[in-house]
Amino acid sequence: MEKKIAVLKSKMLAYTILLASVYSCNFAQSVNKDLVTGLVTRGNGLVCDEVYLASDREVLKRNTFVYGEAFIVNFDGIEGFKRTDENAFPGMELVVTSQQGDTVLYQKDLYADYADGIKFSPLELYTEVTVADPIHSKGEYTLLVNIWDKKGKGTFRANLDFTVVPNDKIGITSNQISYDEIYLFSKDKGITITDNRVGFNETIYLLFEGLEGLVVESEAVYFGLSMIIKDADGNLILKEEDLIGDEGMSYPDIHSQLAPNFILTGSQISNPVICEISIWDKKSKASLKASTELNVQ
Repeated sequence: MEKKIAVLKSKMLAYTILLASVYSCNFAQSVNKDLVTGLVTRGNGLVCDEVYLASDREVLKRNTFVYGEAFIVNFDGIEGFKRTDENAFPGMELVVTSQQGDTVLYQKDLYADYADGIKFSPLELYTEVTVADPIHSKGEYTLLVNIWDKKGKGTFRANLDFTVVPNDKIGITSNQISYDEIYLFSKDKGITITDNRVGFNETIYLLFEGLEGLVVESEAVYFGLSMIIKDADGNLILKEEDLIGDEGMSYPDIHSQLAPNFILTGSQISNPVICEISIWDKKSKASLKASTELNVQ
């Protein structure tokens, strides 16, 4: 299988402190801590030139992530594996636990498919983490990555404490309606939008998860949903006064996820584009409004 090259290369020795190390011809132990991200690595028999966090565009020098954001833990130049016909046989376990000690993500072996081993030397291993359900914003978590040699006794471990926050580019006004998460999502790219940059002809969702506070009658809720979109010059692009109408909708479905969406067509627009979505209960005075500014490129 084709090797995944590390996303970005950037020496970060200025941000890393070597706490302890012992080397010999057949034995290697090390403990390192990145003073910026707090990433701690421990090697026992396996050694690694560099361990760092990255996104698809940059090396990350932080341990706070927006809900829905993905980051990669790169292990560049990891050596010490016993090789068979020049092939190494790494295993990689991923565990994410909450501050309460509950396991929210678990992958037994991310390299289980490499039954024939990996010939590259030195190895560049990686794992990607997306901070989304069952991970939630306003929470603190711990990531543990365990690497081991399937043909030997060498191990390498990385620990990262990180925090997840909601997208502060989305403004929320709530009256008696609560929610778990509100975030932007691109159907075309299949990713959560955390920087509010979108493209023309891209299907954009403003997702509401865990809505509570609507009056429930026979497992149905009756609510309105309006959408207003205008550009920076005040030109009205879209105005829908009520996308739901008079019919009730399943409360379990709405509680799981409400997914209003839109597409911006054309080739030119005055940025930023202002998007405002309002939800109101037709059986009470409960309401919720979410607004955000998009940079259309």
